[in-house]
Amino acid sequence: MDAARRTIWFINAAHIFTHYGLLILATAVLGILLQEPEVFGTGYGPIVALGTGMFVVYGIGSLPMGNLADRFGRPALMAAFFLGTGAAMVAAGFATGPVTLALALGFMGAFSAIYHPIGTAMLVDAAGEKVGRAMGINGVFGNAGVALAPAVTAFLAAAIGWRWAFIIPGLLCLAVGLLYLREGPEDSAKAKAGSKPFPEIPPAIVRRAVVVLMSLAAVSGFIFNAFTILLPKLMEERLANSPELLPVVGVLAFLAIICGGITQLTVGRLIDRNTLKRVFLPLACVPLPGLALLSFLDGWAVLPVAGLLAAAIFGQVTVNETMTARYVGPALRTRLYSIRFFVGFLGAAAASPVIAWLHGTAGGLGSVLLVLSAFGGVTFLCALAFPDRREELAPELWARAPEAPRGLAQAAE
Repeated sequence: MDAARRTIWFINAAHIFTHYGLLILATAVLGILLQEPEVFGTGYGPIVALGTGMFVVYGIGSLPMGNLADRFGRPALMAAFFLGTGAAMVAAGFATGPVTLALALGFMGAFSAIYHPIGTAMLVDAAGEKVGRAMGINGVFGNAGVALAPAVTAFLAAAIGWRWAFIIPGLLCLAVGLLYLREGPEDSAKAKAGSKPFPEIPPAIVRRAVVVLMSLAAVSGFIFNAFTILLPKLMEERLANSPELLPVVGVLAFLAIICGGITQLTVGRLIDRNTLKRVFLPLACVPLPGLALLSFLDGWAVLPVAGLLAAAIFGQVTVNETMTARYVGPALRTRLYSIRFFVGFLGAAAASPVIAWLHGTAGGLGSVLLVLSAFGGVTFLCALAFPDRREELAPELWARAPEAPRGLAQAAE
């Protein structure tokens, strides 16, 4: 296995730990309420809100990653991701109260912020021409983290206590980090990307794509995070409302989210053969009606609808991350990923307090899901506005595009 392929595997592993770690609290809160109410209180909303700082730091921390990558190198930052995220998870397991738990989660958010701007850029560079396929596979790994988090956390919390639900994955993340240190400081992904020319896309098209991408980042970040945080609680309230059924809650959430993993793999393959808009638009049609329907459904009908929503929401992630790879050159790609994920994680950071507030004051989960459905409508508008260009699949045609500068078009002819 060459260095670029090993890099892809480590980036995929990092994607698992990123999403897994960020979602431990969403299910662990159910164990905390049962096992240590005298320490952390008896309210679901206040404990979930302890993760607000984690998501805020997660979003803000992505912004300087482009500059840090120039200074320290991308491999050094990925090593910091594994070691720092793992240590923060372990620290969360030893929290003595709400303040120390919030602090540990905050540190986990800071180190987890490294992954998306740095890891995604490294993945694109190492993937070669099959960026869509690599993004789809990488999305499956990230989705596995999202899907495993409620299932494994619920099992560990019920079997040996909620604290071990943080400690065990933290130790695993540290172990992978130690293996990654053996790779050394060379950025094999960047070296591979340097051999591939990037087309000169007309600036007007790039600006349109970037504006849509940034608008979409904020909206999709909120929807993605809110949906994944809400899912365990949704399954508990609508399908398994007994405290003894905590492991069942995790399994049900896992079943819903795994639909997203299957979709991401399919979407990744479709992207390599179709323009982004033609893949994105059908997915964007689902969240608005699906979330509105889920706001009042009860019983087993919740599971297939939640699965369909997971498929659409997670499938959009693969499309969104490929947008930057197709419209922005390698020189600016890491910086744009940093800005894009900063904007997206600001939306994600709003999810925890909004959920806590709406759940406590505005009628529970139904009102939260209706708010999310409105954001789903904005996603659909963004999909309509995104360019639909055949040049995406044949980059050499960009030089002949009507919007191309006259000199460039003449040279192409």
